[in-house]
Amino acid sequence: MAFAALTRRHLLAAGCAAGILPRSARAAFPDKPVRWIVGYPPGGSTDAIARLLGQSFSIRIGQPVVVDNRPGAGSAVGAAALAAAAGDGYTMMGADNGTLIINPIAYRNLQYDPERDFRPVGLYAGINILLAVKGNSPIRTASEYLEKARAAREPIPYASPGIGSPLHLAMERLALEARVSLSHVAYRGMAPALNDVLSGAVPSLVIDYGTAAEMAKAGQLRVLATFSAQRLPGMPDVPTLAEQGLPGFSASAWQGLIVPRRTPDAIVERLADAWSFALGEPQVRARYAELGLDRLPSDPQSFMARWKGDQAHLAAADPRPRHPARRIRAGAGSPAPGRSGPTRSKTGDLLPFW
Repeated sequence: MAFAALTRRHLLAAGCAAGILPRSARAAFPDKPVRWIVGYPPGGSTDAIARLLGQSFSIRIGQPVVVDNRPGAGSAVGAAALAAAAGDGYTMMGADNGTLIINPIAYRNLQYDPERDFRPVGLYAGINILLAVKGNSPIRTASEYLEKARAAREPIPYASPGIGSPLHLAMERLALEARVSLSHVAYRGMAPALNDVLSGAVPSLVIDYGTAAEMAKAGQLRVLATFSAQRLPGMPDVPTLAEQGLPGFSASAWQGLIVPRRTPDAIVERLADAWSFALGEPQVRARYAELGLDRLPSDPQSFMARWKGDQAHLAAADPRPRHPARRIRAGAGSPAPGRSGPTRSKTGDLLPFW
């Protein structure tokens, strides 16, 4: 009996070291609330998606999901918090292509390494990006916007939810491919950026479909173009940028769930199962349609393939035209904690690779 008990203890230790938990341990997870870190403040699409999916996710795992907003530095603050968390499945994060691919290029002294610190659970949303102005703006199309930018003596300002965010990088790509100069006004999240555009403080912004849709319907915003390859079903009258003088141009963002790298395989499988369940819920599908979100493959392998594929595409990108590159300290590109005011930069500041 003593030999059997000793063997069981050794097997349990070996299984944990290998990242594999026995059935009894797997069944015990989770036995307390799970924290979902969001790298942006409340009010934007990333936060809204987390709260939507968290409800169905909690049903599947039998425990509450608590959203923990950690905004700053293009989600780098939240990612650093995840990297420091225990790999026990009780802390996860909604990451985007900015978190995993752009931030390591844009920021120096980053407090995490995506490949060293994280492992994927599953993709959960493709984000459609829009170019918009205030509803009473005299600019009515993206073609007019770009022509005005070419003729202007000073760069046209545009607002974004943060330096290094996928929306910021999409707009920078637009400026470079259209050969115009724009002035980036970065905020700590979409909500303050949108407020300043609606107040007239900033004339234009790059925004996600989910945040813009209702305001566009109400006439508060005018959507000039979508960054997608095709027109969006929810905005069939809004042309793509490719239709407005930039053939072949498109840009998008994606979001996926990540956990600390040391999280055991069995727990990742449990989370992935709950993830697949949440994404298949009828109310989630309906809300995705309302928010203009694309459903993506939700397994770890598909997420890893997308992550590595986009990373390789970026590394192979033609660096021309070259612009002075400025890497910034993590946190330096966002306002101080408690502030939501803008940070300004010129086109090309963070794009040595485009």
